[in-house]
Amino acid sequence: MGVLLTVIGWTLFGLAIVAGLLLDLVGLFGNWVILAAVAAAWALTGFEHFTLWALVIMAALAALGEVLEALAAAYGAARFGGGKGAALAALAGGIAGGVAGTPVFPLVGTLLGACLGAFAGAALFELLITKRAPGASLQTGVGAALGRMGGALAKLSVGLAMLAVAALSF
Repeated sequence: MGVLLTVIGWTLFGLAIVAGLLLDLVGLFGNWVILAAVAAAWALTGFEHFTLWALVIMAALAALGEVLEALAAAYGAARFGGGKGAALAALAGGIAGGVAGTPVFPLVGTLLGACLGAFAGAALFELLITKRAPGASLQTGVGAALGRMGGALAKLSVGLAMLAVAALSF
């Protein structure tokens, strides 16, 4: 019975890791799922596998992933000609779009909504508030959307780094 429970436990652990990485790709909380899976495995194995320091490092990395993801749309908007207001509008639009997109198309809708929200926030700010030309405003919006997608990839990269920390402490 012990071997069966061990196999089931590590299988669930592996599925949680895969789910976490997939959640990262769509802009959700995947790194926190990975951290929870490692923490649960650490506790359930009697603190035999992984270390407290690995968990602390992984928690810091998970927080870093969230910051990188959030700031990426703002960076993209600024890089494509938008000002600080457009960067903030891209950040707000990305959050609002992600929230709005999630119930429409679960998982995929979160990333799609966040990208569209970042695009709309930056482009509309540039067009309506700063009175930039439509073409320049759209360019800023495209930068915000690309930044948002880059943020999801950065978050996934952080998730992979977390797995490396976990593997090294196993």
